[in-house]
Amino acid sequence: MYFAALLARTEDGWEASDTELDDVETLSDLADLAREASPDEDTVLVLIEQENSWFGVVRVDGEEDPRIYVSDAAAASRSSYGEILLTDELLGREPGNDGTDLDALDLDGTEDGEPDDGDADEGPVTGSGDAVPHGPVGDPQVLEDLGVSEKELRAMTEDALGEIAEALGASEVLETVR
Repeated sequence: MYFAALLARTEDGWEASDTELDDVETLSDLADLAREASPDEDTVLVLIEQENSWFGVVRVDGEEDPRIYVSDAAAASRSSYGEILLTDELLGREPGNDGTDLDALDLDGTEDGEPDDGDADEGPVTGSGDAVPHGPVGDPQVLEDLGVSEKELRAMTEDALGEIAEALGASEVLETVR
């Protein structure tokens, strides 16, 4: 089960709205959605969580590039919403490298599981080493100036979005959309 919400900072405090991510396919789409929530180009936070598995924070400040923090990249990589956040740049990959090393694949026409006579002593074929790391990735200081330190962000687990909203003074408005 997923939950996604937008928190937009205004002159009067934080405004929350739940958001559907069904039409969002890229980080750019997500950033555009966030910018639409703040006509004055104030800070907008996109908060995404999957039931006690992982959470993500995307911060959009006006036209600046989004800043991203994901609590567990490996867990998020198994989610369509997580894949939106896990860009090549965030994972330290070369753009366009999906982690598949075509030279290492067995393309000789044998069936899966059927050994090729020359490969009997070789170990399993692995990718190019671009595995998604377990643990957090991104900018752990994404909320530092808003009152959530890097240490606090990294320590959050079960109700991370609630803890973030509490620290921002936005827990009531977040609960209205939850």
